[in-house]
Amino acid sequence: MELIGFVALYLAISVLIGVVTARWVHTAKDFAVAGRHLPLPVVTATVFATWFGSEAIFGASSTFAQEGNNLGSILADPFGAAFCLIIAGIFFSSKLYKLNILTLGDYYRIRYGRTVEVLTTLCIIVAYLGWVSAQIKALGIVFHSLSDGTISQTHGMVIGAAVVLTYTTVGGMLSVAVLDFIQMTLIIVGLIYIAYLVAGMAGGADVVIQQAASAGKLEFFPRDVGIKEWLIFLAPGITMMLGSIPQQDVFQRITSARSAKVALHGSLIGGSFYLLFCFVPIFIAYAATLVMPETFNATFFAESDAEQIIPLLVQNAMPFAAKVLFFGAVISAIMSTSSATLLAPSVAFAENIVRGYLPHLSDRGFLLVMRICTVCFTFFVLGFALLNLEQSIYEMVESAYKITLSGAFIPLIVGPFWKRATNQGALCAVVLGVITWLAAEYSAEIMTMLTNAPPPDITALASEDHFDIKEVSSLIGLAFSGLGMVAGSLLPQWFPEGK
Repeated sequence: MELIGFVALYLAISVLIGVVTARWVHTAKDFAVAGRHLPLPVVTATVFATWFGSEAIFGASSTFAQEGNNLGSILADPFGAAFCLIIAGIFFSSKLYKLNILTLGDYYRIRYGRTVEVLTTLCIIVAYLGWVSAQIKALGIVFHSLSDGTISQTHGMVIGAAVVLTYTTVGGMLSVAVLDFIQMTLIIVGLIYIAYLVAGMAGGADVVIQQAASAGKLEFFPRDVGIKEWLIFLAPGITMMLGSIPQQDVFQRITSARSAKVALHGSLIGGSFYLLFCFVPIFIAYAATLVMPETFNATFFAESDAEQIIPLLVQNAMPFAAKVLFFGAVISAIMSTSSATLLAPSVAFAENIVRGYLPHLSDRGFLLVMRICTVCFTFFVLGFALLNLEQSIYEMVESAYKITLSGAFIPLIVGPFWKRATNQGALCAVVLGVITWLAAEYSAEIMTMLTNAPPPDITALASEDHFDIKEVSSLIGLAFSGLGMVAGSLLPQWFPEGK
Protein backbone atom coordinates (compact mmCIF):
# COMPACT_ATOMS: atom_id res chain seq x y z
CA MET A 1 0.00 0.00 0.00
CA GLU A 2 2.97 2.34 0.47
CA LEU A 3 3.68 2.05 -3.24
CA ILE A 4 0.14 3.10 -4.11
CA GLY A 5 0.57 6.05 -1.74
CA PHE A 6 3.64 7.26 -3.63
CA VAL A 7 1.82 6.93 -6.93
CA ALA A 8 -1.24 8.75 -5.61
CA LEU A 9 1.00 11.59 -4.44
CA TYR A 10 2.63 11.77 -7.88
CA LEU A 11 -0.77 11.92 -9.59
CA ALA A 12 -1.89 14.68 -7.23
CA ILE A 13 1.26 16.70 -8.00
CA SER A 14 0.63 16.28 -11.75
CA VAL A 15 -2.88 17.63 -11.43
CA LEU A 16 -1.59 20.52 -9.27
CA ILE A 17 0.99 21.45 -11.93
CA GLY A 18 -1.76 21.49 -14.53
CA VAL A 19 -3.88 23.79 -12.39
CA VAL A 20 -0.96 26.13 -11.69
CA THR A 21 0.12 26.39 -15.34
CA ALA A 22 -3.48 27.18 -16.28
CA ARG A 23 -2.84 30.67 -14.83
CA TRP A 24 -0.80 31.42 -17.97
CA VAL A 25 -3.40 30.03 -20.39
CA HIS A 26 -5.50 32.97 -21.56
CA THR A 27 -6.00 32.40 -25.30
CA ALA A 28 -6.71 29.56 -27.69
CA LYS A 29 -3.10 29.78 -28.92
CA ASP A 30 -1.84 29.36 -25.33
CA PHE A 31 -3.99 26.25 -24.97
CA ALA A 32 -3.19 24.72 -28.37
CA VAL A 33 0.51 25.52 -28.90
CA ALA A 34 1.70 27.00 -25.58
CA GLY A 35 1.87 30.49 -27.08
CA ARG A 36 4.79 29.39 -29.33
CA HIS A 37 7.33 30.19 -26.60
CA LEU A 38 8.93 26.82 -25.72
CA PRO A 39 12.78 26.63 -25.62
CA LEU A 40 14.85 23.80 -27.12
CA PRO A 41 15.16 21.63 -23.94
CA VAL A 42 11.40 21.67 -23.41
CA VAL A 43 10.62 21.02 -27.10
CA THR A 44 13.07 18.10 -27.11
CA ALA A 45 11.56 16.71 -23.92
CA THR A 46 8.00 16.99 -25.15
CA VAL A 47 8.84 15.38 -28.51
CA PHE A 48 10.48 12.44 -26.75
CA ALA A 49 8.00 12.09 -23.88
CA THR A 50 4.96 12.33 -26.12
CA TRP A 51 5.99 9.30 -28.15
CA PHE A 52 7.62 7.32 -25.38
CA GLY A 53 4.46 5.76 -23.98
CA SER A 54 2.77 2.41 -23.52
CA GLU A 55 3.79 1.01 -26.89
CA ALA A 56 7.48 1.65 -26.15
CA ILE A 57 7.46 0.26 -22.59
CA PHE A 58 4.89 -2.54 -22.83
CA GLY A 59 4.10 -3.07 -26.52
CA ALA A 60 7.44 -3.23 -28.34
CA SER A 61 9.26 -4.86 -25.41
CA SER A 62 6.76 -7.71 -24.99
CA THR A 63 6.56 -8.23 -28.76
CA PHE A 64 10.35 -8.52 -28.98
CA ALA A 65 10.59 -10.85 -25.96
CA GLN A 66 8.21 -13.43 -27.41
CA GLU A 67 9.83 -16.53 -28.87
CA GLY A 68 10.53 -16.29 -32.59
CA ASN A 69 10.51 -12.50 -32.71
CA ASN A 70 13.50 -10.25 -33.40
CA LEU A 71 14.28 -6.63 -34.24
CA GLY A 72 12.37 -6.96 -37.49
CA SER A 73 9.17 -7.69 -35.56
CA ILE A 74 9.29 -4.21 -34.00
CA LEU A 75 10.02 -2.30 -37.20
CA ALA A 76 7.00 -0.05 -36.68
CA ASP A 77 8.02 1.09 -33.22
CA PRO A 78 10.66 2.23 -32.35
CA PHE A 79 12.21 2.43 -35.85
CA GLY A 80 9.26 3.80 -37.83
CA ALA A 81 8.16 6.11 -35.02
CA ALA A 82 11.62 7.62 -34.52
CA PHE A 83 12.21 8.26 -38.22
CA CYS A 84 8.79 9.89 -38.43
CA LEU A 85 9.94 12.58 -35.99
CA ILE A 86 13.24 13.04 -37.83
CA ILE A 87 11.60 13.28 -41.28
CA ALA A 88 8.94 15.67 -39.99
CA GLY A 89 11.65 17.90 -38.55
CA ILE A 90 13.78 17.95 -41.70
CA PHE A 91 11.06 18.45 -44.32
CA PHE A 92 8.19 20.19 -42.56
CA SER A 93 9.27 22.01 -39.39
CA SER A 94 10.36 25.27 -41.02
CA LYS A 95 7.57 25.36 -43.61
CA LEU A 96 4.78 24.68 -41.13
CA TYR A 97 6.20 26.86 -38.38
CA LYS A 98 6.29 29.93 -40.63
CA LEU A 99 2.56 29.61 -41.38
CA ASN A 100 1.72 30.56 -37.75
CA ILE A 101 -1.35 28.31 -37.61
CA LEU A 102 -2.93 26.27 -34.81
CA THR A 103 -3.48 22.89 -36.44
CA LEU A 104 -2.41 20.74 -39.35
CA GLY A 105 -5.95 21.02 -40.68
CA ASP A 106 -5.37 24.76 -41.10
CA TYR A 107 -2.61 23.93 -43.56
CA TYR A 108 -4.92 21.70 -45.61
CA ARG A 109 -7.51 24.51 -45.71
CA ILE A 110 -4.97 27.13 -46.81
CA ARG A 111 -3.50 24.86 -49.50
CA TYR A 112 -6.58 22.96 -50.72
CA GLY A 113 -9.78 24.41 -49.29
CA ARG A 114 -12.43 23.69 -46.67
CA THR A 115 -13.57 20.26 -47.90
CA VAL A 116 -10.06 18.80 -47.81
CA GLU A 117 -9.53 20.40 -44.39
CA VAL A 118 -12.58 18.56 -42.99
CA LEU A 119 -11.81 15.20 -44.60
CA THR A 120 -8.16 15.10 -43.57
CA THR A 121 -9.00 16.28 -40.05
CA LEU A 122 -11.50 13.44 -39.70
CA CYS A 123 -8.80 10.97 -40.83
CA ILE A 124 -6.42 12.38 -38.23
CA ILE A 125 -8.99 12.23 -35.44
CA VAL A 126 -9.96 8.62 -36.24
CA ALA A 127 -6.27 7.63 -36.17
CA TYR A 128 -5.99 8.82 -32.57
CA LEU A 129 -8.59 6.32 -31.37
CA GLY A 130 -6.14 3.43 -31.45
CA TRP A 131 -3.20 5.39 -30.08
CA VAL A 132 -5.00 7.02 -27.15
CA SER A 133 -6.81 3.76 -26.37
CA ALA A 134 -3.43 2.04 -26.07
CA GLN A 135 -2.34 4.59 -23.45
CA ILE A 136 -5.59 4.20 -21.50
CA LYS A 137 -5.23 0.43 -21.54
CA ALA A 138 -1.65 0.73 -20.29
CA LEU A 139 -2.76 2.91 -17.37
CA GLY A 140 -5.22 0.17 -16.46
CA ILE A 141 -2.42 -2.41 -16.52
CA VAL A 142 -0.25 -0.25 -14.24
CA PHE A 143 -2.93 0.39 -11.63
CA HIS A 144 -3.96 -3.28 -11.69
CA SER A 145 -0.33 -4.32 -11.10
CA LEU A 146 0.26 -1.68 -8.43
CA SER A 147 -2.71 -2.83 -6.39
CA ASP A 148 -1.92 -6.55 -6.73
CA GLY A 149 -5.23 -7.00 -8.49
CA THR A 150 -7.34 -4.99 -6.03
CA ILE A 151 -8.00 -2.38 -8.72
CA SER A 152 -9.29 -4.05 -11.88
CA GLN A 153 -7.82 -3.10 -15.23
CA THR A 154 -11.11 -1.48 -16.19
CA HIS A 155 -11.23 0.68 -13.04
CA GLY A 156 -7.57 1.54 -13.52
CA MET A 157 -8.32 2.78 -17.03
CA VAL A 158 -11.07 5.03 -15.69
CA ILE A 159 -8.82 6.45 -12.93
CA GLY A 160 -5.95 7.12 -15.33
CA ALA A 161 -8.20 8.76 -17.90
CA ALA A 162 -9.71 11.02 -15.23
CA VAL A 163 -6.30 12.25 -14.00
CA VAL A 164 -4.95 12.95 -17.48
CA LEU A 165 -8.18 14.63 -18.53
CA THR A 166 -8.05 16.98 -15.53
CA TYR A 167 -4.66 18.57 -16.08
CA THR A 168 -4.91 18.49 -19.89
CA THR A 169 -8.27 20.23 -19.95
CA VAL A 170 -7.17 22.88 -17.48
CA GLY A 171 -3.69 23.73 -18.74
CA GLY A 172 -3.63 22.57 -22.36
CA MET A 173 -0.34 22.35 -24.24
CA LEU A 174 1.48 24.46 -21.65
CA SER A 175 0.81 22.03 -18.80
CA VAL A 176 1.54 19.10 -21.13
CA ALA A 177 4.94 20.60 -22.04
CA VAL A 178 5.91 21.39 -18.45
CA LEU A 179 4.92 17.92 -17.25
CA ASP A 180 6.69 16.31 -20.21
CA PHE A 181 9.93 17.98 -19.15
CA ILE A 182 9.56 16.66 -15.59
CA GLN A 183 8.33 13.26 -16.70
CA MET A 184 11.20 12.72 -19.13
CA THR A 185 13.64 12.95 -16.23
CA LEU A 186 11.71 10.33 -14.26
CA ILE A 187 11.46 8.07 -17.31
CA ILE A 188 15.21 8.13 -17.95
CA VAL A 189 16.25 7.66 -14.33
CA GLY A 190 13.67 5.00 -13.52
CA LEU A 191 14.16 2.76 -16.54
CA ILE A 192 17.95 2.97 -16.54
CA TYR A 193 17.96 1.95 -12.87
CA ILE A 194 15.70 -1.04 -13.59
CA ALA A 195 17.87 -2.04 -16.54
CA TYR A 196 20.96 -1.84 -14.32
CA LEU A 197 19.39 -4.10 -11.69
CA VAL A 198 18.05 -6.71 -14.10
CA ALA A 199 21.35 -6.77 -15.99
CA GLY A 200 23.13 -7.61 -12.73
CA MET A 201 20.62 -10.37 -12.01
CA ALA A 202 21.26 -11.84 -15.48
CA GLY A 203 25.04 -11.79 -15.11
CA GLY A 204 25.73 -8.51 -16.89
CA ALA A 205 24.48 -6.58 -19.90
CA ASP A 206 26.99 -8.36 -22.15
CA VAL A 207 25.48 -11.72 -21.19
CA VAL A 208 21.98 -10.54 -22.10
CA ILE A 209 23.17 -9.17 -25.45
CA GLN A 210 25.11 -12.36 -26.25
CA GLN A 211 22.09 -14.50 -25.41
CA ALA A 212 19.90 -12.32 -27.63
CA ALA A 213 22.40 -12.57 -30.50
CA SER A 214 22.69 -16.36 -30.22
CA ALA A 215 18.89 -16.67 -30.19
CA GLY A 216 18.63 -14.63 -33.40
CA LYS A 217 16.96 -11.75 -31.59
CA LEU A 218 19.27 -9.12 -33.10
CA GLU A 219 18.50 -10.03 -36.69
CA PHE A 220 16.58 -7.37 -38.56
CA PHE A 221 15.91 -8.16 -42.21
CA PRO A 222 14.14 -11.32 -43.42
CA ARG A 223 16.27 -13.90 -45.20
CA ASP A 224 15.67 -15.66 -48.50
CA VAL A 225 12.21 -14.23 -49.12
CA GLY A 226 10.35 -12.84 -52.10
CA ILE A 227 8.59 -9.58 -52.89
CA LYS A 228 5.44 -10.62 -51.02
CA GLU A 229 7.34 -11.21 -47.77
CA TRP A 230 9.27 -7.95 -48.17
CA LEU A 231 6.03 -5.99 -48.57
CA ILE A 232 4.57 -7.63 -45.47
CA PHE A 233 7.78 -6.88 -43.57
CA LEU A 234 7.97 -3.22 -44.63
CA ALA A 235 4.28 -2.32 -44.38
CA PRO A 236 4.11 -1.73 -40.57
CA GLY A 237 7.29 0.38 -40.56
CA ILE A 238 6.19 2.53 -43.50
CA THR A 239 2.73 2.94 -42.00
CA MET A 240 4.13 4.20 -38.70
CA MET A 241 6.92 6.29 -40.24
CA LEU A 242 4.88 8.10 -42.88
CA GLY A 243 1.36 7.75 -41.47
CA SER A 244 2.44 9.46 -38.24
CA ILE A 245 3.72 12.60 -40.01
CA PRO A 246 0.25 14.09 -40.68
CA GLN A 247 -0.60 14.03 -36.96
CA GLN A 248 -1.62 16.96 -34.82
CA ASP A 249 0.63 16.04 -31.87
CA VAL A 250 3.74 16.12 -34.09
CA PHE A 251 2.59 19.44 -35.53
CA GLN A 252 1.91 20.90 -32.07
CA ARG A 253 5.45 20.17 -30.93
CA ILE A 254 6.85 21.89 -34.01
CA THR A 255 4.69 25.00 -33.69
CA SER A 256 5.03 25.28 -29.89
CA ALA A 257 8.75 26.10 -30.27
CA ARG A 258 9.89 29.69 -29.98
CA SER A 259 11.56 29.61 -33.41
CA ALA A 260 11.75 27.50 -36.56
CA LYS A 261 15.33 26.56 -35.68
CA VAL A 262 14.25 25.28 -32.25
CA ALA A 263 11.43 23.32 -33.91
CA LEU A 264 13.89 21.61 -36.27
CA HIS A 265 16.52 20.79 -33.65
CA GLY A 266 13.92 19.66 -31.10
CA SER A 267 12.44 17.17 -33.59
CA LEU A 268 15.84 15.79 -34.62
CA ILE A 269 17.21 15.42 -31.08
CA GLY A 270 13.94 14.14 -29.63
CA GLY A 271 13.49 11.58 -32.43
CA SER A 272 17.09 10.34 -32.21
CA PHE A 273 16.93 10.02 -28.44
CA TYR A 274 13.62 8.18 -28.72
CA LEU A 275 15.16 5.56 -31.02
CA LEU A 276 18.09 4.97 -28.67
CA PHE A 277 16.18 4.95 -25.39
CA CYS A 278 13.43 2.61 -26.63
CA PHE A 279 15.96 -0.20 -26.40
CA VAL A 280 16.05 0.14 -22.60
CA PRO A 281 12.59 -1.43 -21.98
CA ILE A 282 13.30 -3.93 -24.77
CA PHE A 283 16.48 -4.93 -22.93
CA ILE A 284 14.59 -5.19 -19.63
CA ALA A 285 11.87 -7.43 -21.08
CA TYR A 286 14.29 -9.83 -22.73
CA ALA A 287 16.53 -9.93 -19.64
CA ALA A 288 13.43 -10.84 -17.61
CA THR A 289 13.02 -14.02 -19.68
CA LEU A 290 16.59 -14.98 -18.71
CA VAL A 291 16.24 -14.06 -15.04
CA MET A 292 12.84 -15.73 -14.54
CA PRO A 293 12.63 -18.42 -17.25
CA GLU A 294 10.19 -20.51 -15.22
CA THR A 295 7.72 -17.61 -15.20
CA PHE A 296 8.23 -16.01 -18.61
CA ASN A 297 8.12 -19.10 -20.78
CA ALA A 298 6.15 -20.16 -23.85
CA THR A 299 3.11 -20.96 -21.71
CA PHE A 300 3.14 -17.45 -20.22
CA PHE A 301 3.19 -15.78 -23.65
CA ALA A 302 0.49 -18.12 -24.95
CA GLU A 303 -1.94 -17.89 -22.03
CA SER A 304 -1.17 -14.58 -20.26
CA ASP A 305 -1.05 -10.92 -21.17
CA ALA A 306 2.53 -10.59 -22.46
CA GLU A 307 2.44 -6.85 -21.74
CA GLN A 308 2.59 -7.71 -18.03
CA ILE A 309 6.16 -9.00 -18.31
CA ILE A 310 7.97 -5.89 -17.04
CA PRO A 311 5.43 -5.03 -14.28
CA LEU A 312 5.58 -8.63 -13.02
CA LEU A 313 9.38 -8.59 -13.05
CA VAL A 314 9.46 -5.39 -11.01
CA GLN A 315 6.81 -6.53 -8.55
CA ASN A 316 8.39 -9.93 -7.93
CA ALA A 317 12.14 -9.35 -8.20
CA MET A 318 12.92 -5.68 -7.46
CA PRO A 319 13.48 -3.77 -4.18
CA PHE A 320 10.93 -1.20 -3.04
CA ALA A 321 12.96 1.80 -4.24
CA ALA A 322 13.13 0.28 -7.72
CA LYS A 323 9.37 -0.26 -7.70
CA VAL A 324 8.76 3.38 -6.84
CA LEU A 325 11.11 4.56 -9.59
CA PHE A 326 9.72 2.15 -12.15
CA PHE A 327 6.05 2.86 -11.64
CA GLY A 328 6.80 6.57 -11.41
CA ALA A 329 8.63 6.34 -14.74
CA VAL A 330 5.92 4.25 -16.38
CA ILE A 331 3.09 6.47 -15.24
CA SER A 332 5.11 9.51 -16.37
CA ALA A 333 5.64 8.03 -19.82
CA ILE A 334 2.03 6.97 -20.31
CA MET A 335 0.51 10.16 -18.93
CA SER A 336 2.72 12.36 -21.11
CA THR A 337 1.66 10.45 -24.20
CA SER A 338 -1.97 10.30 -23.09
CA SER A 339 -2.21 14.03 -22.47
CA ALA A 340 -0.69 14.89 -25.83
CA THR A 341 -2.86 12.43 -27.73
CA LEU A 342 -6.01 13.66 -26.00
CA LEU A 343 -5.18 17.29 -26.66
CA ALA A 344 -4.18 16.95 -30.33
CA PRO A 345 -7.41 15.54 -31.84
CA SER A 346 -9.55 17.70 -29.55
CA VAL A 347 -7.85 20.88 -30.75
CA ALA A 348 -8.04 19.69 -34.36
CA PHE A 349 -11.77 18.95 -34.09
CA ALA A 350 -12.49 22.31 -32.46
CA GLU A 351 -10.40 24.34 -34.91
CA ASN A 352 -11.10 22.55 -38.18
CA ILE A 353 -14.62 21.17 -37.73
CA VAL A 354 -16.52 23.20 -35.10
CA ARG A 355 -15.02 26.62 -35.81
CA GLY A 356 -16.17 26.50 -39.44
CA TYR A 357 -19.75 26.55 -38.20
CA LEU A 358 -19.11 29.29 -35.61
CA PRO A 359 -17.05 31.87 -37.53
CA HIS A 360 -17.86 34.75 -35.17
CA LEU A 361 -16.96 32.96 -31.95
CA SER A 362 -14.70 34.98 -29.63
CA ASP A 363 -11.27 33.70 -28.61
CA ARG A 364 -12.48 33.05 -25.07
CA GLY A 365 -15.48 31.15 -26.43
CA PHE A 366 -13.24 29.11 -28.71
CA LEU A 367 -10.99 28.24 -25.75
CA LEU A 368 -14.09 26.86 -24.00
CA VAL A 369 -14.98 24.84 -27.12
CA MET A 370 -11.49 23.29 -27.12
CA ARG A 371 -11.86 22.22 -23.50
CA ILE A 372 -15.32 20.75 -24.13
CA CYS A 373 -13.96 18.81 -27.11
CA THR A 374 -11.15 17.44 -24.92
CA VAL A 375 -13.66 16.15 -22.35
CA CYS A 376 -15.90 14.58 -25.00
CA PHE A 377 -13.02 12.91 -26.82
CA THR A 378 -11.73 11.44 -23.54
CA PHE A 379 -15.06 9.75 -22.83
CA PHE A 380 -15.25 8.50 -26.42
CA VAL A 381 -11.73 7.04 -26.31
CA LEU A 382 -12.29 5.44 -22.90
CA GLY A 383 -15.35 3.66 -24.26
CA PHE A 384 -13.42 2.53 -27.34
CA ALA A 385 -10.58 1.20 -25.15
CA LEU A 386 -12.97 -0.71 -22.90
CA LEU A 387 -14.54 -2.37 -25.94
CA ASN A 388 -11.15 -3.46 -27.30
CA LEU A 389 -9.47 -4.93 -24.22
CA GLU A 390 -8.45 -8.07 -26.12
CA GLN A 391 -6.36 -6.15 -28.65
CA SER A 392 -2.70 -5.71 -27.71
CA ILE A 393 -1.18 -2.28 -27.16
CA TYR A 394 1.29 -2.80 -30.00
CA GLU A 395 -1.51 -3.73 -32.41
CA MET A 396 -3.57 -0.69 -31.37
CA VAL A 397 -0.71 1.69 -32.08
CA GLU A 398 0.49 -0.08 -35.23
CA SER A 399 -2.97 0.02 -36.84
CA ALA A 400 -3.74 3.60 -35.78
CA TYR A 401 -1.89 5.26 -38.64
CA LYS A 402 -3.25 3.32 -41.60
CA ILE A 403 -5.98 5.85 -42.27
CA THR A 404 -3.66 8.87 -42.12
CA LEU A 405 -1.15 7.17 -44.41
CA SER A 406 -3.94 6.39 -46.89
CA GLY A 407 -5.81 9.68 -46.68
CA ALA A 408 -3.70 12.53 -45.30
CA PHE A 409 -0.03 11.87 -46.09
CA ILE A 410 0.04 12.48 -49.85
CA PRO A 411 -1.75 15.87 -49.73
CA LEU A 412 0.62 16.99 -46.96
CA ILE A 413 3.90 15.97 -48.59
CA VAL A 414 2.89 17.03 -52.10
CA GLY A 415 1.48 20.42 -51.12
CA PRO A 416 4.73 22.31 -50.38
CA PHE A 417 6.79 20.68 -53.13
CA TRP A 418 4.50 20.36 -56.19
CA LYS A 419 2.94 23.60 -57.36
CA ARG A 420 0.55 21.84 -59.74
CA ALA A 421 -1.19 19.98 -56.89
CA THR A 422 -4.79 21.14 -56.82
CA ASN A 423 -7.83 21.01 -54.60
CA GLN A 424 -9.34 18.37 -56.87
CA GLY A 425 -6.16 16.31 -56.70
CA ALA A 426 -6.18 16.42 -52.89
CA LEU A 427 -9.85 15.39 -52.79
CA CYS A 428 -9.13 12.44 -55.08
CA ALA A 429 -6.11 11.48 -52.96
CA VAL A 430 -8.11 11.43 -49.72
CA VAL A 431 -11.20 9.67 -51.07
CA LEU A 432 -9.45 7.12 -53.29
CA GLY A 433 -6.79 6.36 -50.66
CA VAL A 434 -9.26 5.77 -47.83
CA ILE A 435 -11.69 3.74 -49.96
CA THR A 436 -9.00 1.39 -51.31
CA TRP A 437 -7.47 1.00 -47.85
CA LEU A 438 -10.87 0.06 -46.39
CA ALA A 439 -11.52 -2.37 -49.25
CA ALA A 440 -8.16 -4.09 -48.66
CA GLU A 441 -8.44 -3.99 -44.86
CA TYR A 442 -11.86 -5.63 -44.85
CA SER A 443 -11.55 -7.68 -48.06
CA ALA A 444 -12.39 -10.97 -46.31
CA GLU A 445 -15.52 -9.52 -44.70
CA ILE A 446 -16.60 -7.91 -47.99
CA MET A 447 -16.20 -11.16 -49.93
CA THR A 448 -18.16 -13.02 -47.26
CA MET A 449 -21.03 -10.55 -47.58
CA LEU A 450 -21.03 -10.58 -51.38
CA THR A 451 -20.83 -14.37 -51.74
CA ASN A 452 -22.80 -15.26 -48.61
CA ALA A 453 -20.08 -17.80 -47.86
CA PRO A 454 -18.71 -18.68 -44.42
CA PRO A 455 -15.58 -16.79 -43.35
CA PRO A 456 -12.29 -18.45 -44.38
CA ASP A 457 -10.30 -20.63 -42.01
CA ILE A 458 -7.42 -18.34 -41.09
CA THR A 459 -5.30 -21.18 -39.69
CA ALA A 460 -5.64 -23.22 -42.86
CA LEU A 461 -4.87 -20.24 -45.05
CA ALA A 462 -1.76 -19.46 -43.03
CA SER A 463 -0.53 -23.02 -43.33
CA GLU A 464 -0.96 -22.80 -47.11
CA ASP A 465 1.24 -19.70 -47.24
CA HIS A 466 -1.79 -17.63 -48.24
CA PHE A 467 -1.18 -13.96 -48.97
CA ASP A 468 -3.48 -11.84 -46.80
CA ILE A 469 -4.00 -8.52 -48.57
CA LYS A 470 -4.92 -6.98 -45.22
CA GLU A 471 -1.25 -7.07 -44.20
CA VAL A 472 -0.39 -4.50 -46.89
CA SER A 473 -3.68 -2.57 -46.90
CA SER A 474 -2.00 0.67 -45.85
CA LEU A 475 0.49 0.46 -48.75
CA ILE A 476 -2.39 -0.09 -51.17
CA GLY A 477 -4.17 2.96 -49.79
CA LEU A 478 -0.95 5.01 -50.06
CA ALA A 479 -0.40 3.97 -53.70
CA PHE A 480 -3.94 4.84 -54.76
CA SER A 481 -3.82 8.10 -52.80
CA GLY A 482 -0.74 9.11 -54.81
CA LEU A 483 -2.46 8.06 -58.03
CA GLY A 484 -5.51 10.12 -57.08
CA MET A 485 -3.39 13.21 -56.37
CA VAL A 486 -1.58 13.05 -59.72
CA ALA A 487 -4.63 12.23 -61.81
CA GLY A 488 -6.91 14.67 -60.02
CA SER A 489 -4.41 17.51 -60.38
CA LEU A 490 -3.60 16.94 -64.08
CA LEU A 491 -7.10 16.22 -65.37
CA PRO A 492 -9.58 19.05 -66.14
CA GLN A 493 -10.67 20.73 -62.91
CA TRP A 494 -14.31 20.25 -61.97
CA PHE A 495 -13.80 21.46 -58.39
CA PRO A 496 -12.68 25.12 -58.15
CA GLU A 497 -9.78 25.89 -55.85
CA GLY A 498 -10.61 26.70 -52.23
CA LYS A 499 -14.14 25.26 -52.43
